[in-house]
Amino acid sequence: MSHGFGVLVAVGVLGISLVGAGPAGADRGRVFPTELALPNGFLPEGIAIGDEPTAYFGSRGDGSLYRVDLRTGKGEVFSKGPGTPSVGLKVDDRGRLFVAGGGAGNGRVVDARGGAVLKSYQFSPDADTFVNDVVVTDRAAWFTDSRKSVLYKVSLGRHGELPDAAETVPLTGDLVLTPGVNNANGIAETPDGRALLVVQSNTGKLFRVDPANGVTKEVDLGGQVLANGDGLLVLGRSLYVVQNRLNTVAEFSLNRTGTRGELVTSVTDPRFDVPTTVASFGKSLYLPNARFSTPPTPDTTYNAVAIPKP
Repeated sequence: MSHGFGVLVAVGVLGISLVGAGPAGADRGRVFPTELALPNGFLPEGIAIGDEPTAYFGSRGDGSLYRVDLRTGKGEVFSKGPGTPSVGLKVDDRGRLFVAGGGAGNGRVVDARGGAVLKSYQFSPDADTFVNDVVVTDRAAWFTDSRKSVLYKVSLGRHGELPDAAETVPLTGDLVLTPGVNNANGIAETPDGRALLVVQSNTGKLFRVDPANGVTKEVDLGGQVLANGDGLLVLGRSLYVVQNRLNTVAEFSLNRTGTRGELVTSVTDPRFDVPTTVASFGKSLYLPNARFSTPPTPDTTYNAVAIPKP
């Protein structure tokens, strides 16, 4: 979920003060914090939220993982990093966090409760790699590599068992790699669950990927360009695209197969400071501020912010 470059699009400013809680149980109707403080110097980039009101963040510095209670805003480092980045994150319904390892060319699976590393995978053997984001489907976890025309597949067993090794799936078709820049970035499932969606940051294009063979086909977005496209989130037929340096979240309405999309709205918020990706809980979207344009120091402050779903 690293940064790209592009042209500014018109957006509407969305002022935020309160965000409602999730739909379940005693949390119904509660007001959750709309800003979540992260440790100074943390260098956040990824976020993951499952069915519980807990957000997980990864550090692109030392790779530590931070956990925040959305109800209170209180958090803790629960898994010390390996000294290499943690970038894209997803949590599955078995309480496992899948972590993209950035320039280390790897990924790992972490126990979201205790923080233990359950499995590690070295995807790329060379330095020209950036394992950027991940999505977990019923059958596999899929990781993008922004420097290679491939996806990495971690197949899941019938009961979610983790394999000993990952597979490399070459990408062919419409997605054309540009050497030396960030290409494939955010990844999500199509609404029908039959294919994957990948945004190419350097071109602003969105692609549908056939998981059976890696063939890519550009998604018809009616001429819209996803400049600085970063993290993706699909909820029903809605696709949310974070455009990091534009401080914008674009919402598209997709058809079921994910071959076409229509822009619904683009929103921003004065609290955005280069958000990189997005996760959902209840009626809210949560975005970490990576602050790419701010020189990092051990004392640099970082946070995540919540906005109502458009």
